[in-house]
This record gives sequence, C-alpha cells and structure tokens, in this order.
Amino acid sequence: MEYNNGLTKLIIPEYGRCIQGMVEYIVEVADREKRNRMAKTIVNLMAQMHPETREVGDVKRKLWDHLFIMSDFKLDVDAPYPKPEPQELYSKPPKLPYPENHITFKHYGKNTEHFIEKALLMEDGAEKDAFVKAIANHMKKSYLTWNRESVNDEVIYEHLSLLSQGRLKLSEDARLTNSIDLLPPKVKKIKFQDKVNQKHAKNYRNNWKRKNGEYNK
Repeated sequence: MEYNNGLTKLIIPEYGRCIQGMVEYIVEVADREKRNRMAKTIVNLMAQMHPETREVGDVKRKLWDHLFIMSDFKLDVDAPYPKPEPQELYSKPPKLPYPENHITFKHYGKNTEHFIEKALLMEDGAEKDAFVKAIANHMKKSYLTWNRESVNDEVIYEHLSLLSQGRLKLSEDARLTNSIDLLPPKVKKIKFQDKVNQKHAKNYRNNWKRKNGEYNK
C-alpha cells in the first residue's frame, strides 16, 4: 500500500495527484500533436475542478501557467499564451523602503509630532492656544491608552515641552480634560446565568403571545 508521505510532493496540491500524474505523463509523450491535444484536455479538466474561478480575471492563462509549473517547466506544447519563466515565479520582489522615522514617545505616535510642528507655524492667539490644548488632550488620551489608571497633567505639560523643544506651552488658566471623560465607558459584563434568564423570559413572552393570539393581530 502506498502512502502520501512516500509519494512525490505535489507542486500545486489544489489539482490533486491525478492531474499531476497526467502532466508528468504528457511530458514524456514524443508526438507533439498528441501532447497539444492532451494538454488542452488537462487544462479543461483543471477548469472543471474549480468552476468558481471561471469569472475571475484571465483564468485560461492562469491554468496554462499552472500546467507548465506542474511540469517543472519541462512541457513543450503550443500554448495560446507564452510560457512563464522560472525566474519570474521564484524571484523575490524588491524590498520596500520603510520610513525610518524616529518617534520620541511611541505611545503618542507620529501624528502628535506632526500636530506640534503645525502648531509651531501658527501665529500666537486664541486659535493657537485652542489647538495646543487640543494636542495636549490628545496626548493625554493616548497616554491613557497605555496606562489606564491615571496620568498627571504635569507629565503631559513636560512631554509637550520636550516635543516642541520648549516652544509650546499651555496658558496658565488652561485645564486638561479629566481622565475619566477621556476614557471610553466600561461595558458591564453580563453573567452567563443572566443571559439564560433573559432567554427564558423571551421564550415565555413569545409563547404567551402565541397562546393569546397576539401574533395574529
């Protein structure tokens, strides 16, 4: 008895071992016309195995590419599409250049630093003061995302000064939003028994309505 772990590995498993065996067979067929006919038959079988892909892009080309791949690019037939090259299939894509931006405080994120840069370009006045206060509240909310207990406003003032190199400060009468108001409300967890009781109560109401004919009104 043959087991799968003792057989050759399938190149494209989605087509199964039968299709793989057919492809390996026609590679050895000497008659070119016969190879062409058999290749077209195999492609049609592959299409029947996955009918859901018939409307997706250039399916026929994809099937012929898979046929050549399963033959380890050894199959020589007159295909309606150019034969894919192995280097195109196995070559690695170029490495993406990731930005190497240094973030002073990672829990505030890069956007906070962009906000501060924009605030530094603004003229002094009520609009700038309101914007700086909004930045400080955003920093406080971001800080609480990592530490949900609490944060001293003095810490936010200090970090704002560090990020702006001492050029941004809140007005003396400015007060930041309370930590409780910045955090989302806690969702009360419903116990399992409460859920069961609610389900029983709903079933009781529905049965009562059916019994008294209220569903027909």
